[in-house]
Amino acid sequence: MATAKLYSRTGDEKGTVDLPAALFAQPVHRQALYEAVRCYLANQRQGTHDTKTRAEVVGSKKKMFRQKGTGRARMGQIMSASRVGGGRAHGPHPRDYGYQLPRKVKRLALKSALSDRAASARVSVVEDFALDAPKTRTMADLLGRLPLAGRHTLFVLPVDADLLFKSLRNLQGVRVLRSNDLNAYTILWADNLVFTQSALQVAEEVFA
Repeated sequence: MATAKLYSRTGDEKGTVDLPAALFAQPVHRQALYEAVRCYLANQRQGTHDTKTRAEVVGSKKKMFRQKGTGRARMGQIMSASRVGGGRAHGPHPRDYGYQLPRKVKRLALKSALSDRAASARVSVVEDFALDAPKTRTMADLLGRLPLAGRHTLFVLPVDADLLFKSLRNLQGVRVLRSNDLNAYTILWADNLVFTQSALQVAEEVFA
């Protein structure tokens, strides 16, 4: 069974915690991870790119010169795609790139990402605690005391931890997710995963 170190709110090591095997001790399915990341990035695209066709370009619709007798190639409107300043043929137009993966594939990718981080000992658990007001400095001090490797850290919180969420969201190199919003892309982005105890329980209930 996969385990993770347990820390107090001050960053002191308190022991170890058993991680749910259904989430953190599964085979890593690389194809599912690829599909999940591709789908996530596609859904982030705005798709607002646009080019003007010959019907949208401002210009005269008059034939440029007569059809025969000039020795030149025949030519119609100046807005033709073959002319400089004309419309663009088959150019990009606004569209939606988003699509949905099957639920089983998304779940398989999530478990694969979590298991990969657990196998690399990149998962930590912090005891539950609360703040009276948003305190970015308090959370920065906590992360500074944890033995985190790399530059990117994902902090997973319970659903109702609004003050903790506000305290973490402005820290550089840190992303914050509710435990029921976990996704494979953000987990792979992170070098370290930090769960609170209650967030770990909710993640097991929702995804396991």
